[in-house]
This record gives sequence, C-alpha cells and structure tokens, in this order.
Amino acid sequence: MNPPTPLSSKHRAELRRRGQKLPVIVTVGQSGVTAGVGVALERALWDHELVKIRIATDDRDACQRAVERLAMDHRAEVVGRIGRTALLFRERPAEAETGGER
Repeated sequence: MNPPTPLSSKHRAELRRRGQKLPVIVTVGQSGVTAGVGVALERALWDHELVKIRIATDDRDACQRAVERLAMDHRAEVVGRIGRTALLFRERPAEAETGGER
C-alpha cells in the first residue's frame, strides 16, 4: 500500500474550491471510525475521488485523529479541515478510467 502522492498547492486549492459545493457524503457518528464508515468512505472515494466527511464529536483532538486515521487507512490525502468537516481526496487509478476492474 503506497502513500498518496502529495498534492501541489495549486491542486489543493482547486480541490478546496470544488469541495465547498459538495454535500457531506460520509458521517462518522458517536461510535467513531467503524468498519461501516470505512466501507462507505472506500466506496465514496472510488466513486467521487473528492469526498466531504463530517465527524460527530466536539472533541477537536478526536476529530483530528479520526480524519488522519481515515486518510491513512484509505490512502487518501487530507485536502482541508474546518471544524468537524474535512475533505479527503484519492485519485482514481488509471486502469479504472479505462474500464478496468477494481
């Protein structure tokens, strides 16, 4: 499992701009990062590449840890985080673009 390629500041800015209009696709509930959240995030990253997530906690440290864990577990890059909302990005593999299997 390779780590994601770091984003350039220009690419990150473009993703943040696009992310402003996105609805929250994945919500991490009071139970934290569960297997169900992982499955939902994996599917969302595959389908959309750029995913907005919300963490349902008021603890800033717990929120930061959850975002970092999700990004690491799913080989995604954290594009930005404001409060309890974060944007994650993972580029779709080239073979997926040409109709290859996952």
